[in-house]
Amino acid sequence: MLRVAVAGSLKPVWPALMASFPAPVETRSGPAGLLREEIEAGLVCDLFVSASEEHPQRLRQAGQALATLPFATNTLCLTVRSDRLQAGDDWFTLLTRDRLRIATSTPGDDPGGDYAQQLFSRMGKAGEAVRQRARARVGGRHSPPIPPGRLAAEWLILEDRADLFIGYASYRAALRRIAGLTVMAIPPAFNPVARYCCAILTPEAQPLAGFLLTDWAQARLREAGFGGAPQAHSPA
Repeated sequence: MLRVAVAGSLKPVWPALMASFPAPVETRSGPAGLLREEIEAGLVCDLFVSASEEHPQRLRQAGQALATLPFATNTLCLTVRSDRLQAGDDWFTLLTRDRLRIATSTPGDDPGGDYAQQLFSRMGKAGEAVRQRARARVGGRHSPPIPPGRLAAEWLILEDRADLFIGYASYRAALRRIAGLTVMAIPPAFNPVARYCCAILTPEAQPLAGFLLTDWAQARLREAGFGGAPQAHSPA
């Protein structure tokens, strides 16, 4: 049986992918930064599937991975409590409204938090003020667990822990079906692209990594709100 550590943002689509892979797979999911630390500390694993290239590349540079393989992309979106909206609001006016509570994933532990920080940097001076107001509420080693069956944005906002959440755009369709929430797009000029990447830790994992690039798997990822495989970067 293949042992795989998978970024939590892939949970909505991962079971369907693995149901069509011709070998049994045991999956452990969580924030990619924390999974990488577990692998570095000795977690037995054949394939590590991350929401960023940084963590797989660190394992490769340390000699713990045979290769890395990018296979999908994602972006960010903004989810806000609908009754906080004012006429003419967009993502920028919401983020820069001082009285709104902003939540993100935890930078360092969870790539979603790192991408939110990149968004703030792309916003220039206004983004620095937003960065100071934003709070990491999920995806960290000390974060409270998200209740089963709930999405991070839904739970944080509807439980009054935040007014808006910056998270992955792959959740847009699911979030738009939840009463009381509104999802806002973030323009490409400001929106960082998340590059999902595998670290192949054992030779046995190579078929599974290649499976993620098949036309069938790529179609399932697109149906789940992800973008297609990016061009591979040259190893550092």
